[in-house]
Amino acid sequence: MEYIHLTAGTKYLRLPTVIHGKFDKLPSNVKAFIVKESKWMMPDNIWICDGTFEESQLLLQNLQAVGTVEKLPAYDDVWLARTDPKDVARVESKTFICTRNKHDAICDFKEGTNYILGNWLSLSEAEKAMEERFPGCMKGRTMYVIPYSMGPLGSPLSKIGVQLTDSAYVAVAMRVMTRMGSTIFDILGEKEFVKCVHSVGVPLPTDREVMNHWPCCPEQTIIMHFPLTREIISFGSGYGGNSLLGKKCFALRIAMKIAHDEGWLAEHMLILGITNPQGEEKFIAAAFPSACGKTNLAMIESKVPGWSVRCVGDDIAWMKFDSQGVLRGINPEAGFFGVAPGTNNKSNPNALATCQSHTIMTNVGKTADGHFYWEGLEDDFPKDTEIESWLGEKTYPGGPIKSAHPNSRFCCPARQCPVIHPRWEDPAGVPIEAIIFGGRRPEGVPLVYESFSWNHGVFVGAAMKSESTAAAEHTGKKVMHDPMAMRPFMGYNFGEYLHHWISIGQDPGHKLPKIFHVNWFRADANGKFIWPGFGENVRVLDWVFRRCNGEESTVVSPIGLLPKPDAINTAGLSNVDMKTLLSIPKDYYMEDIVEIKTFLEAQVGHDLPVEIAKEMAEQEKRIRAM
Repeated sequence: MEYIHLTAGTKYLRLPTVIHGKFDKLPSNVKAFIVKESKWMMPDNIWICDGTFEESQLLLQNLQAVGTVEKLPAYDDVWLARTDPKDVARVESKTFICTRNKHDAICDFKEGTNYILGNWLSLSEAEKAMEERFPGCMKGRTMYVIPYSMGPLGSPLSKIGVQLTDSAYVAVAMRVMTRMGSTIFDILGEKEFVKCVHSVGVPLPTDREVMNHWPCCPEQTIIMHFPLTREIISFGSGYGGNSLLGKKCFALRIAMKIAHDEGWLAEHMLILGITNPQGEEKFIAAAFPSACGKTNLAMIESKVPGWSVRCVGDDIAWMKFDSQGVLRGINPEAGFFGVAPGTNNKSNPNALATCQSHTIMTNVGKTADGHFYWEGLEDDFPKDTEIESWLGEKTYPGGPIKSAHPNSRFCCPARQCPVIHPRWEDPAGVPIEAIIFGGRRPEGVPLVYESFSWNHGVFVGAAMKSESTAAAEHTGKKVMHDPMAMRPFMGYNFGEYLHHWISIGQDPGHKLPKIFHVNWFRADANGKFIWPGFGENVRVLDWVFRRCNGEESTVVSPIGLLPKPDAINTAGLSNVDMKTLLSIPKDYYMEDIVEIKTFLEAQVGHDLPVEIAKEMAEQEKRIRAM
């Protein structure tokens, strides 16, 4: 420990030894943050990250030395980590929004309702949770100081955060996922920043069993967000969704409250640019629940001649109207943190190509000769290939033992993507002309439809449902409500969030994007997908593109504007039942609208905007009149 002088006029404070970086060069507000947190977490050392490649390599080699990661020799700078089997996904049940007033965080829901739009924790309970966990939690460990920008440097939409963590895995992954480095401190100066604190919760020495050299404390895991003070506190988990605090914690839960206060949108959306055969390009934002094909769509390879798609971002969009009333979007992230299983040369060849270097794999299998492997890559390997699963079991392609965890991930730099858009880091953002909502709906819901209006589009988003995925602790296939694809990521009262969307549409100076809903996953009686999906989804984007140009190619239906029978280009497709794909079964929708009404009244209660209630009532009336 050493003594430091924080600022003129303050007393000397004790600080752990700084083994990398220069503490005295930091902005005074960052110094104060480090001193305050290190005093009670008590790390042995402090490492101030500079974000360089050399630093990343050194940290990865340190992790390799203790067995947390291993290098896969078949690639250039690709590493494999295997977590404790109890630490493999986001823990929604242990994720909280912490406010003084409960109503600031969650809705006025109906008594007896299993509320699913966020968890609230009082400030006193949050303080107690921290006091039970954080004192001395970093003993024997190094505390890494991670300065980072969410969004391109210099963008008026970008925000800066500083994360403290005792996980070198988090430090190297944050370098991939954010714009991280010592230059951030120069940009920050003495301005405000989002404060992020993370600990794996295993001080050293420890008597607890550490599985796979992956320290974690599942029984005490908690992730707390303080939207008013812009702080995030995470304890006990090393999994990316719980520990890479720039991702869902900052970029959605905290950012959406900042966006509410400043008049913009922070959404769980991809951004892509699509160009038609005439060379005209449009940018589209699309919201899908995790593991529903969002990354696949963002990097889609068109199967339709003349059309091309380039990726701006695959997961999160920050969007703000400019002085001309145009909604402009940026990708706040710098990397992809995608679900590995199912990613292959058919579903997403561009994602696979992006993973060939400078990538961190988590909980996937590996072959004997040092390749990564997961379910979906069977066609790329001989049937007798020796595979070691994420749990260390011996298996082979197509064998009875799963090689990868269903929520295993690849963490790779976006700049490596073969179809990354040249403007993906444009500080001004790209102009958004359409917003798409969608989910996994095996029955009833048509391939695509357009909302009648902005308010109706907000209702469509609020009524979204999808089959649950492996990205959280839910298991099995069950159609669940996921309003706006934001159910697990709400940072404040969902009713107020809907009010915010409605208010954006009320500004006469805003050039509002059209809103659509898609469903790639409608199945026949045998459970087989009717629509071919993947690169053929460009055919649906083609129609969206033409609708943005004002093409008259719609049929009015009770739920929105459907494409005319021949409006979707199906040339070259065979055995695709478009009649079924665009059908609207009355019995299904009668049950559906009643269930949506029950859900919103129970979950949102008196906080439901009158505009949404009106759209819901009018849609029910139209369905009954079918």
